[in-house]
Amino acid sequence: MNTTLLILAAGMGSRYGGMKQVDPFGPSGETITDYSIYDAMKAGFNRVVFVISPSMEEDFRSNYIRKFPRSLQVDYVIQSVEDIPEGLTLPEGRVKPWGTAHAVLMAKNAIQEPFAVINADDFYGGESYRIMHEFLVRTSEEVPGQYCMVGFELQKTVSKHGSVARGICKVDDHGFLREIVERTRVYQEDGEIVFELPDGTVNSLDPAETVSMNLFGFTPDFFRHIEEYFRVFLKDNLSNPGAELFIPLVVDHLINSGVARMSVLQTPESWFGVTYREDKPKVSEALRKLVAQGIYPETLWG
Repeated sequence: MNTTLLILAAGMGSRYGGMKQVDPFGPSGETITDYSIYDAMKAGFNRVVFVISPSMEEDFRSNYIRKFPRSLQVDYVIQSVEDIPEGLTLPEGRVKPWGTAHAVLMAKNAIQEPFAVINADDFYGGESYRIMHEFLVRTSEEVPGQYCMVGFELQKTVSKHGSVARGICKVDDHGFLREIVERTRVYQEDGEIVFELPDGTVNSLDPAETVSMNLFGFTPDFFRHIEEYFRVFLKDNLSNPGAELFIPLVVDHLINSGVARMSVLQTPESWFGVTYREDKPKVSEALRKLVAQGIYPETLWG
C-alpha cells in the first residue's frame, strides 16, 4: 500500500531568523527533515511531498531534493498566499501564509493515498513513524474520516527561549481525541507552563497535557473538509493580516460535527524542534548523541 509523507516546509521562520527548513543540524550537515525522511522510509513510507514557498522553489528543485535515494519518490507543491478561493480578493499587503491547514490543502491534487503530515523543523523519532505507518495501512479509504495523531507531553515541547503554539488535546477513555484547542502563546514562567490569551490573561497548563505537534495521519477526504472550512474561515478573517487556519482547528471542527474521529497514538519517542535560533545547539547535541548510539549513521545519505 502506498503511503505519503507530507512535509510542511513553507513557514517563513520569522522567530528563528532564517530558513530553518534547510539549516544543517546533523554531524554531516543534515537537516531535521533529512532525519524525518530517513525514519519514514524505514517505517515503510515510499513517497514524500514537500510544501514549500515560492522563494524556495529554485534552490529546492536544483539542489536539495537531489540528495535523496532514487528509490524514494519526491515531489513538491507551492504554498502561495495568493492561493485563495475564487470570488475572494487578497488584501493589499498580506504576506503571511494562511497557516498549516492551508499548507496541507495545497497538496490536494498531489496526494490520492493515506498520508502523514509533519512539520519540517520537528524531530519525532523513528518509532513515531512506525506507529503512524501501521495505522495508515490499516485505514480504509472507503471509510473516510478515520484519522490519527501522535501526541507528546507538553513539558517536553516548550522552548526556553520564547513562546510557542501548541494544540492542547483532550482524549476520551477509548483513545479518541475529544477536543483540541490551539494555544498560540505558550511559554515558561516562574517554573510553570502557561498560555496567554489575546486579551493578555495568563493561565496555567498541566505539564503532562497531551499536545499535538502536527504529526497527523489522514485519508484524502481531509482535503475536501479543509477546502470547505477554509472558505468559511476567510469570510471572517480575510482582512486580518495575521489570521492563520491551523490543522487542529479543522480537526476540532470535524470531531465536534461528528464527521470524523481521530485516534491518539502513544509513542515512546521524545520530540524536539527549533522555534528560535537559541534552540539550535540543543537540537544538534541531541542528534549527535543519537548518532553516537548507533541509531543513525554518521552520514544519512552516504
